[in-house]
Amino acid sequence: MISLLIGLGVSLIVTLVGTPMLIKLVHKLHYGQYIRQDGPQSHLVKRGTPTLGGVVINLAIVLGWAASALYRYIAYHDVPSWTALLVLFAMLSMGLLGFIDDFAKVRKKQNEGLSVGGKFFGQFVFATMFAILALMMPTKNGFPSAQAGISFIEHRIISFEFAGRVVAIVLFVIWVNFLMTAWTNAFNLTDGLDGLASGSSMVAFIGYAMIAYWESYHLKGAGHSGFAYSVSDPQDLAILAACAVAACFGFLWYNTNPAKIFMGDTGSLALGGLFAALSITTHTEVLAVVLGGLFVMETCSDVIQVGYFKMTHKRVFKMAPIHHHFELCGWQENTVVVRFWMIEMLFVLVGLVLFYSNWLVGSGLF
Repeated sequence: MISLLIGLGVSLIVTLVGTPMLIKLVHKLHYGQYIRQDGPQSHLVKRGTPTLGGVVINLAIVLGWAASALYRYIAYHDVPSWTALLVLFAMLSMGLLGFIDDFAKVRKKQNEGLSVGGKFFGQFVFATMFAILALMMPTKNGFPSAQAGISFIEHRIISFEFAGRVVAIVLFVIWVNFLMTAWTNAFNLTDGLDGLASGSSMVAFIGYAMIAYWESYHLKGAGHSGFAYSVSDPQDLAILAACAVAACFGFLWYNTNPAKIFMGDTGSLALGGLFAALSITTHTEVLAVVLGGLFVMETCSDVIQVGYFKMTHKRVFKMAPIHHHFELCGWQENTVVVRFWMIEMLFVLVGLVLFYSNWLVGSGLF
């Protein structure tokens, strides 16, 4: 618990102190956000708002986790886990792609950065590396960082082992690529209003902090009663999720309407990569659809809008993603943001109820 609190505290301090410093630097370099011309006209006043805020979010999570790991090493000689480093790799690699995209936008002085092909290629390379390492890398407690299959909660709904190890690895690589691409784009689409992505991400990572913390006290072979999990180093995963909560919370202080800085793709892609990696390493890839329900809703609205328009040349929503639809219906920006936070809270609550109900059933208590 102390190590978790250290991670929380350091991550919060880094964002609260580091974000205004970054705002001054970005102002000095004239790295302002360029607003899409086809978006709501009310957003044009945001042009020039400092971007690249995701840099401080990434830094806060890394430093928070590192401070926690240092404390555990000094106090208990507990070395950092490979699983945590792997999850950090997923976050930072996706954040790097986002940084390249953001930097290209401010250099070109337009809202088009890294090409779609370039972004997908980068995601493919990093997601493939993550997938292979997650299956191959040795861990402290002997459980692999990931399971070669699709898991709801711990147990695999579909196992990729049906045709041998090589086929299982190939299928798992494809599955991880899908998850990384889907979640990074979902978080990116949600980053469209002041505080929407940072607040919603904070709520989503609260869910994963609680899940990983519960798993850390119910590991197979640890002697605890009830259903047990074969998850690798869940305590480290809980600390990482908690650091993400604190980083988003601290960043939200400056990102709330009217935003003094945007997280940009540097932040949204990194948080999406972190969410995807946590779902894989906690063996809850399908449950993540519920825990990140708001992000799924935003993505589905965009897919529906584009697909329906291509078929009929008509629109289902006034504008997609769906948060813009409600803006154009007359809702104030703050109203949309707070109500969407509430929706994400409900999704996380349902996800946690499903997780705990699964443990009760698995323990024979329900």
